[in-house]
Order: sequence, then structure tokens, then C-alpha cells
Amino acid sequence: MAEAADFPGTSPSPARRWLRRTAGLLAGATLLAGLPHVAATAPAYAATPELKTGAPTAKTAVSGPGGAAEGLKAAATRSGTVDVSLDSLTPSAPREGDTVTVSGTVTNEGRQPITGAHVGLHLGSVLGGRTEIDTAAKSSTFQPGVDGAEIGGKYVEKISKLAPGVPRDFRISVPVSALDLGMDGVYRLGVTLTGQTAARPYPQVLGFERTFLPWQDGAAETKTKTAYLWPLISSTHLTARTRSDEEQTPVFENEDLAKELRPGGRLEQLVTLGGQLDVTWVIDPDLLVSVQAMTTEYDVEGPDDTTVPGKNQAVAKQWLNQLQTAVKDKKVVALPFADPDLASLAHTGKAVSGSLGHLKEATEVGSKAVGDILMLKPSSDFAWPADGAIDPSIVDVATSAGAHKVIARSDSLRETAGLSYTPNAARPIGGGTTAVVADARLSTGFQGDMTDAENSTLAVQRFLAQSLMITLQEPSKQRTIVVAPQRMPTASQAQTMAKALTALDDKRWSQPEDLAAAAKAKPDPSATTQVPSAAAYPASLRKRELPRSAFEEIRSTQDKLERFTKILSQPDRVITPFARAMDREMSTSWRGRPDQALGYRGGVEGYLTDLAQQVRLIKKSDAKLSGRSATIPVTVQNNLVQGVDHLTLRLTSTNPTRLKIGDGLYEEQPVKITGGGHTQSVKFTTTANANGPVRVYAQLFTEDNEPYGPPVYFDVNVTEFTVTVMLVIGGGVLLLVLAGFRMYTQRKRAARLQAEAGPDSGPQDGPEDSPEDGPGGGSGEDPDTASDPTPGAGPDTAEPEQPSDPTPDTAAESAEPSHTGERVDR
Repeated sequence: MAEAADFPGTSPSPARRWLRRTAGLLAGATLLAGLPHVAATAPAYAATPELKTGAPTAKTAVSGPGGAAEGLKAAATRSGTVDVSLDSLTPSAPREGDTVTVSGTVTNEGRQPITGAHVGLHLGSVLGGRTEIDTAAKSSTFQPGVDGAEIGGKYVEKISKLAPGVPRDFRISVPVSALDLGMDGVYRLGVTLTGQTAARPYPQVLGFERTFLPWQDGAAETKTKTAYLWPLISSTHLTARTRSDEEQTPVFENEDLAKELRPGGRLEQLVTLGGQLDVTWVIDPDLLVSVQAMTTEYDVEGPDDTTVPGKNQAVAKQWLNQLQTAVKDKKVVALPFADPDLASLAHTGKAVSGSLGHLKEATEVGSKAVGDILMLKPSSDFAWPADGAIDPSIVDVATSAGAHKVIARSDSLRETAGLSYTPNAARPIGGGTTAVVADARLSTGFQGDMTDAENSTLAVQRFLAQSLMITLQEPSKQRTIVVAPQRMPTASQAQTMAKALTALDDKRWSQPEDLAAAAKAKPDPSATTQVPSAAAYPASLRKRELPRSAFEEIRSTQDKLERFTKILSQPDRVITPFARAMDREMSTSWRGRPDQALGYRGGVEGYLTDLAQQVRLIKKSDAKLSGRSATIPVTVQNNLVQGVDHLTLRLTSTNPTRLKIGDGLYEEQPVKITGGGHTQSVKFTTTANANGPVRVYAQLFTEDNEPYGPPVYFDVNVTEFTVTVMLVIGGGVLLLVLAGFRMYTQRKRAARLQAEAGPDSGPQDGPEDSPEDGPGGGSGEDPDTASDPTPGAGPDTAEPEQPSDPTPDTAAESAEPSHTGERVDR
């Protein structure tokens, strides 16, 4: 096996280590036929260009044919293979005097039992750079010349028989002194299962797993400053709905947030672990606002638009108190409210008017919320695009709301100058903007399923290996790096990250730094400052962005909100919850969840529509106009809990020639309902010019003459015989009755006078009308002797002449038209 030569910044490797390994290789030479000699070289520790990053390969399979001459060569026999699971390695970064303990399980995945087996450890050669770590992590084969000879001796665990499908635990402890570690660096550490089967009855490596052992016994000459971001972000939980009470009791979609806050939950673990670490907290204000809303009375959506009372106030209070303690005297970055998707805004949203305005407001509201709830002053000068991927449009949008620092990642802002080391995170990218470039390898190291003990252990060792390698690249040059992990780590991912950061606590090669200080570090003059073009933006990330239609829906909701709030006496009760709901509609958390995002947007707009419809016109039945003019009432209903104002009700006639409203086509009346749950009846004057039905409609308008709500249509029927006509006819009948009564009284008076004159009274010299006789009155003759004026009338049938009708004492009916409001027949 090759030995690493001495080089500046490292200690020489002991001669005994060289002798032991050389002897081991010579002893196995007969079994390693044809094995090429590995020349002794010093590691270069180069910072090669970034590879595509992702979760490291968790398992290293063993494959390839085996034979007698290849007994120690990694091979999976045809009779089966063994899965080696490396579940624990402590300490993760040992020091002189420590004992390294490796534990895990081995499982025979073949069909034949394995006999004469044992689990052993292999300490391989020191790695020469960050790319070599990547390559070694992805390697699937055991390489004796590289992975090193088995430590052997008493540092093995023997297994007499390993049956198929049955896992077997192992635990091996080796003093650091027995490892013969020499120069500072990152070493390969392998675990093998060696045994034989009935088909191949000779010792062979049947299972293998590789990890890394960082070795830095003393403090480094110059330590790397590491700023680790600790994100406290969640998905959307609050709806736009509130209870219709003065307190506006909030309504949650479900109780999922409470599950994250409970002991052992994702958010509880982040707060518990983060409080023990020297990290920079990056917080979504929406999460804090949601938890604070849960500390008091709240509702949860139920089936069929119902709600039920929430029951996790105590959980929310405990978590919030715990967080306030954890962040005390720590650096806190407040993201814009609801963590808006900057890339989506840049690529699809900014073309929709008003979208960027939401970002500025979200930044201001977010900073205030974090400061008020946590009782500190956060930094709001950072923008964090999804996965740290940037292009010119993303940078423009990110800085439009006032941010001057953009958190990017090194697999987006790639190094092109061929640097032999990892440069400082801070880079000036023009316009007074600084890109804080997070290290991609370190930032993506804890993705994947960390509930698996092996995945977690391998992730920690790889993180420490990369961290140490950064320091070893340029031992005399101090650099400041930033680690920006995934936005919403799971509980197991958070635990794994905490384990890795705890291993750095002794500050042998790394020391903690806060993000603000990292952004102010002196930029490396050779580091890349050119923002990648839009064409370089990853297609995989672009596919997960919010579509343009999402921002158009948000614009539609904003327009409806503006129209609605113009009529309210307390608009803030509606503006605030809906403004925050629209911020949530642009959240980065919707990436990869298009259906849920669509449903949330629909719910917000639907609820706003329902509220606006609580102010409406009550449907009206057809009306009958029994007169030339009349008053028509129209009722406005307000079912909100607050008053409405600044509305105008317009009643319009579709046929003003037949029926006029007011003085013409329509008439308008102001509407103001001071209290919620009330109605107002608005009256309009109408004038009919002809008989028949006329269609009219009522419509509410805002002050800027925008229609509010749907119109109400109804017919007004002008009848031929009106009430006024009936009154005139009734008056005529009354006059006739009065005239008949007058005639009756006159005749009775005439008869009385005649009786008083006596029967002997004859006719006078000349007829003389009595002053009381009307025209055509009696002649003054004796009735018995008077001639009968009627032809053919005999003296036996003659009666006194009836006085004529008196002159009427009422004036003739006026031919002039009736005055306004008079009810007449037409």
C-alpha cells in the first residue's frame, strides 16, 4: 500500500506504520496476483470544480467474480452477498488517546449459509481532495490497495455461521494508537465481512461498506469559519378564514402544525437541537404568526365547511417559549412573510401586475413579526432563492424588496478560475449586491432518509471529511464558508445535522461564524462573481415553479379584495388576513405540490367571494303601479359583522318612455348600513306615462362606479284602472246621492207650505214664484182645479209637479293633469 509523503502543514507518518502496512501487503501478495503497485504520493487537496450534488449513496454494494487468486478482493460470490450496515462510528472525529468504536449489522442476502466468517476494519490511504471524497463515497467495490489491509488481530468479530436472511449485530472497538494514523487528513475506513460458502470454500470478502475518518489531532494552524444556517420554516397551515367575531378567531386547515410542535416533532426537534448549537437561525415569519395564533382560541376546518375548536394551545405556548429562549443572543434572519418563491416571481410572476408589490410588503411585515414575537431585532437583508439557484432575473427580484445579500449555492455560482481551494462565501455581483455562496457539498449532505442509522452515520462522516478537507486545501489561508441545508429538514435530518455540528464543537479545524459576518468577509479576488445566465438555470427546478396562472389568480383575488374593502367601515379586519393569505399563495413550500397550491388559492378566493356576497340586494317580486306616480322600495342586506358605506344603489328603467325612474332613465340613492346584520330599504320615485309592464333593475355601485354584486331584475306593471280613477268614480256617486237628498227635502218643504195655505186658497191674479221654489216650481193653482199638463191625464190621476234638480254645489271636474303623487285612473 502507498504511503502519503510529508508535505507542509502535516506531521510525518511513523516508520512503524509504514513497516506494518508493507508487511501486510507482502504477506498477501500471493493472493493478490496481478495487483498493481500504488506509488507513494502526497495528497493534493485540490478544490476541483463542483460535481452534481445530491444525497450520498447510502450503501456500497459488492460485486464481481471471485476466485482463489482473488481471495481478498472485494467480490460477491454467486452463492449470495452480504449487506454490511455501518450504523454507528464514535467518536466521529477521534483524537489521540480515543478509542474508535464501529457498530452495525451484517445480513446474508444469499441462499447459502456463510461459515468461518468475521467482520474486520480496514484503514485506507489518505484522500487527496474533495473530489476524491466524492469518488470514494460513490465507489461500489472493495479495493485492497486503496482501502488498506485489515487491521486484524483482536480487532475483529468472528461469526461462525451466518444464515441467509438473518441479520447479525457487530461491534468493534479499536484504540486510535492501533490505527497508526499519521498525517492529518481524511482516511478511508472500511468494514468488511469475510467468509466462505459451500460453493466457494475459501476466504473472500462477501460484504463491504466504506466511510471516512477525519483525523486532526491538534488545532489547525488556521481554522475555517463556518456559518451554518438553521432554517425554521414550515408549510402553510392558516387559512384566510376567521370566525365572525370581534377577535377574528383564526381557522387552521388541520392540526398538522401541532404535530410538528409536540415533543419529538420536527419543529420541536429543530428548536431543541438548534438551541444547543452555534448557528444562524433563518425563520419564516408565517410560522411564528401561525404558532402565536394557536396559543389562544382557534378553530380547525371540518367537513362541509364546518369548524371545530382547536385544542393545542398549551403545545403552541410551550414551543414558542422554548424558541424565545433558544434564539436569545443568537443571530436571526427574518425571511419575507411566508418565504415567497423568488424564482417563480422572477420567471413567471413579475409579468403579472402587482406581484412584486407583495414581496416588498411581505419583507416589511415579516421583519416586524419576527421582532415582535421573539423580542429581538432580526436581519431582513437576506434573500434565499430555492436551492440557492440564481440567474439575473432572480437577483433583480430578490433585491427589489430591499435585500442586498442573496444566499446562492456553489453548484449555481460555479467556480471557473480553477482555484485550488474553496474560496470565501461572499462575492460582489454588482449593483451593491453580495452573493453569499453556500457550499453545495456540505449543504446537500443531509438530504434523504436519515431515520436509517447507516445513512445518518455516513452523512455525518462525509460532512466532517469535506469540512476538514476545506481547511487542509490551504492551511495558511483562513476562509469563511456558509452551509445552507434544505429548507424544511425532517426531525431525523435535524438530528443528523446536529450530530455533525457537535463534532465540530472542539474547534480543531473549524470555528462557528454567523451569516452576517460571513457576508462581510473579504471576497476572494479570484472567486467567480459572474451570475449565471437564465439558460443555465436548472430545468428540474424550473418545472417546480409556480405557473403564471397562479399569479393571475392572486391578481384576481387582489382586485376583488380592493373592491370589497372600499365599502367596509373597518377594512383592516379583511385586508390583513387576506393580504397574508396571498403571501402564502406565493410560498416556496408549494414547490412539488401543485394540486395543494391550486386548492389553497381557490379556497382563499372562494372565501373572499362568500364574504363579498354578504352585502347584497334582496330579490324583489314584480310590482303593480296603480297610478301615474308611485314609490318603489328596494332592500339592501348586510350580513357582515361590520357596517358598510360608500355604496350607491341605482334603479334603472329599461323603457323610460313608459316608466321613468326619478327624472329619467335611472335614479341613484346612497347606501349606508351602520351595523352588521342589518338591512336598509331605499325608495325610488317612479312616473308612468303609459299602461303595461316595464322591466327595471337595481344595481349596487362603489364610489368609483364599479358594479358591486349582481343586479336584481323585476317588472313594474302599470294598470288601466287605477286607485285614483276609482276615487273619482266614488266621488261622482256621492254627488248623485247628495243631489237626490236635496230634491227630497225641497219637495217636502213645498208640500208643507201648500198644506199651511189651506184648501180654499185659490189661484192669484198672476202666477208668482215662491222665492223658495226652484226653477219650474209650482204654479200656485189649486191642485184640484189645475189643468193636467200631461196629455191624456184625467183629473183623478194628476199629482203635483216635482221641482227640478237644484243647481249643483260642486265645481266641474278639472281637466288639468293631477299633481305629483296624486293617484288617478288612466
